[in-house]
Amino acid sequence: MVALALQDVGAAYGRTTVLSGVTTDLLESGSVTAVIGPNAAGKSTFFKRIASLISGPGVVQLSDTDRGKKTICYMPQDTGANAVLTVYESVLLSAKQGGGWRVSDDELGSIDAILKSLRISDLAFKGLGELSGGQRQLVSLAQALVREPEVLLMDEPTSALDLHRQIDVLDFVSELAVRKGMIVLIALHDLNHALRYCQNTIVIADGVMVASGPTKSVINDGMLRDIYRVAARIETCSLGRPMVIVDRAI
Repeated sequence: MVALALQDVGAAYGRTTVLSGVTTDLLESGSVTAVIGPNAAGKSTFFKRIASLISGPGVVQLSDTDRGKKTICYMPQDTGANAVLTVYESVLLSAKQGGGWRVSDDELGSIDAILKSLRISDLAFKGLGELSGGQRQLVSLAQALVREPEVLLMDEPTSALDLHRQIDVLDFVSELAVRKGMIVLIALHDLNHALRYCQNTIVIADGVMVASGPTKSVINDGMLRDIYRVAARIETCSLGRPMVIVDRAI
């Protein structure tokens, strides 16, 4: 079992503070947490801080009671893929990060299974430069999952996907989090996705955490008005799930 604790976490670029005050309840294995907020709120900075890609105050503590291995994997919104590589080569290189170059049958089998699960096996030997934006996002997810992270940080992983693929990927990641005992934090703009898939939600605006807690409590009429500047309400759909209904921009 793994748990992630965040205490007064912030980030700075040089002397400029760009994120502050992120404190959450303990995030536990199998959980999916939405990170939401307006554009340029600080969500990507928050992920980079957790992944130790930038420095800042506060404590990011990852505890693992089962193993010494502690892996945090950050999947950026901009994949920045090397167009020379094929899909399979890029995933294989990700799998070998920090290890030797000898490739085992188990590693090859893991890559095959991940590509199959994401339904991109047919892209395996295509060059990354040939892919659409949505296909590159799926490859980026494969690169992250092949490393078997304990904490997976996903920065708007569905932004270039059509609606069918969005649901497909979020179903898959939610199920995988439970099955593998991962902690997933995912930046989302679609608040109905957050209500459907995420047990917890963190709200960031203007570089400050303004709310954190159970998703159904955090996403409410007042938050939608104050943070997103829309007149909206939460209703229960025919399937019994809450959903955001937006009336107008304020």
